[in-house]
Amino acid sequence: MKGLKNLNNNNSKCYIIAEMSANHGGKFEKAVEIIHAAKEAGADCIKIQTYTPDTITIDCDNEYFTINEGSWKGETLYSLYKKAYTPWQWQDRLKKEADKIGIDFLSTPFDKTAVDFLEDIEVEAYKIASFEVVDIPLIKYIASKGKPIIMSTGMATLDEITEAVNTIRKEGNNKIFILKCSSAYPSIPENMNLNTMIDMKKNFNVPVGLSDHSLGSIAATTAVAMGAKIIEKHFCLSREDDTADSFFSMEPNEFKEMVHNIRLAERAMGKINYEISEKEKISRSHRKSIFVVRDIKKGEKLTRENIRVIRPAQGLEPKYYEQVLGKVSKTDIKKGTPFTKDIISIEGD
Repeated sequence: MKGLKNLNNNNSKCYIIAEMSANHGGKFEKAVEIIHAAKEAGADCIKIQTYTPDTITIDCDNEYFTINEGSWKGETLYSLYKKAYTPWQWQDRLKKEADKIGIDFLSTPFDKTAVDFLEDIEVEAYKIASFEVVDIPLIKYIASKGKPIIMSTGMATLDEITEAVNTIRKEGNNKIFILKCSSAYPSIPENMNLNTMIDMKKNFNVPVGLSDHSLGSIAATTAVAMGAKIIEKHFCLSREDDTADSFFSMEPNEFKEMVHNIRLAERAMGKINYEISEKEKISRSHRKSIFVVRDIKKGEKLTRENIRVIRPAQGLEPKYYEQVLGKVSKTDIKKGTPFTKDIISIEGD
């Protein structure tokens, strides 16, 4: 995952992750199709999730395990995760498919057995979901593997993020990337608070980014302009697909446009540079300068009526205008002539 290794470089390109999540709809062939579509749309990485309903929760329908609001209202946690999970027997094959076409493969484990499984299939990095920021034992176990860790921070307080980061570092792992995230589905602009991302970079001295659950690409492109080095976005083949995440996921053409806009934003940000470009040098010829705007006779005084600061730039610089007013011309000068030092010195006669 070369893209992750270079993110500490301020001039590195943003690393763009397409989150498959539940959008395969339980069909292996669709999962493969999503991987190819993500690659075609410009993603650097395809991400899945490694859990089963039984590793992430229990089969219970009492009040604690029932979702009472939002887009998944009425579901139990178990029933939702049963629909959404990616079968583990697929995952090695999906990774090999990603490797074959040249797109990075990443997964979010939700318990230690998932970490062990992902180690067996030789993943190169880990994602920690927002909901798991408080699972310190899990974070410690993931960190002990010594691989890069991307951690989303939706719902987390500064103290909770600090504890998670410190847990990773205590394991001798400093390969940390933190994503600002609003854990609402979909998120609205008022809840994005992208300035927090900048504060996290300052507080933890790590590359930062955005796990974006909002609709469209405005938040993602804005985040990149603010310094985000990672963008994660849910990805589906079509929002018409009846999956747990399709309603807030991005379709391939939209994702491709987002990638295009991010790359344009990166080009526009460029580097700190006060040098004049070749095209700007051409434009400089259309700056303002001092010009003769009415025929002037030898010995005639220079006034606001016969010389002015106008475009283009072939005359004396405008900063000398007040100094030359009232001086006497040494020669006849025609209207439209650039006013230069050869015509009259700054000091006058």
